[in-house]
Amino acid sequence: MTRWLSWTLAVASILFEARAHAAELGHEGDLASVEIHGFASQGFILTSSNNYLADNTTHGSFQYSEIGLNFTKPLVDKLSLGLQLFAQDLGPTGNYDAKMDWFYLDYHWQDWLGFRAGRVKIPFGLYNEINDVDSARTAVLLPQSVYPVANVNYLLAQTGAELYGYLGLHAAGALDYHAYAGTILVDTLVPPGSPYQVVDLNVPYVTGGRLLWETPLQGLRVGGSLQALRIDATLLDNAMLVSVRIPAILWVASAEYAVHNLVFSTEYSRWYVKSDSTNEALFPASPIVTSERGYAMVTYRAAPWLQPGVYYSLLFPNIDDRSGRENMQHDVATTVRFDLNSNWLVKLEGHYMSGTAGLASSLNDNAPLNALERNWGVFLVKTTAYF
Repeated sequence: MTRWLSWTLAVASILFEARAHAAELGHEGDLASVEIHGFASQGFILTSSNNYLADNTTHGSFQYSEIGLNFTKPLVDKLSLGLQLFAQDLGPTGNYDAKMDWFYLDYHWQDWLGFRAGRVKIPFGLYNEINDVDSARTAVLLPQSVYPVANVNYLLAQTGAELYGYLGLHAAGALDYHAYAGTILVDTLVPPGSPYQVVDLNVPYVTGGRLLWETPLQGLRVGGSLQALRIDATLLDNAMLVSVRIPAILWVASAEYAVHNLVFSTEYSRWYVKSDSTNEALFPASPIVTSERGYAMVTYRAAPWLQPGVYYSLLFPNIDDRSGRENMQHDVATTVRFDLNSNWLVKLEGHYMSGTAGLASSLNDNAPLNALERNWGVFLVKTTAYF
């Protein structure tokens, strides 16, 4: 808590000193300048039944806090440095432990070719790179079928390298491409009630890419993303060790159309996951399981201070078994975002959920998902100060 308080005071002092734009040390355009951005968020989660994302949300939970401070600096011509310090508390994860959320060295040689190295955000789908930037989107929670908060450690950033570029195609529009390879550093966090102790957990590789086509129709972009990774774990159960390998392939097809103040977006995704185990009596191996994910979303900037939005999201963890509440989740969400000024916003969001596939047994007294309430609601309030 002491670390959290120090972070809060540090960012708050900068927020009060910020005027309407990013703080900048040095003169604009000077290679010695450092651009600084920061944010602090506090959320509230209330569910009609079933605990969601945090403990005791059926009675209301404030275990939804985020704070971050990022810096970018040009080093020499075409070479820049960036990093973000981040801490959060969301149910059993985070606990205000500060970490370097992302950092990079970026050499932007030409518009059509650039190179980044470090802990780099993963370009997956349309919005994964803003999953930790509350001010950059309307919704409190992006559609959880494609951008699950529970998997943010595996999806937000990778430690390695990335090639990227933007190719103008004249009358045919333009192509935006990214290709990356590296690893993912994850904590060996064990959910409460887990029968296993995690002795070791690592991701030996992650690789993938994204290609977006900005079509000749102004405001319309379409594309696809592909990612392959493997999770290796060593588990301890009753003094016996078992090694587990979990390879996965994820892809998503994306489309977005922005016209005037309206933005329509939709994405469809499938994730293929299997597991191999050295002791199937303790941890059974499984063949490839395919999950189906998708959503359709509309947002509208009604005024500089008002942005409503709505989306429908669906999740089937196993396309071969779609029956039962535990094997599906339908999510209808409505958001209203209020920008109180250029540095402060408030969001209200409601969800009607049918199905329990997105829930965690560990947050619900280890009850099986098929024993939880089938139809339930979520209400969120979130406020963010940023500059």
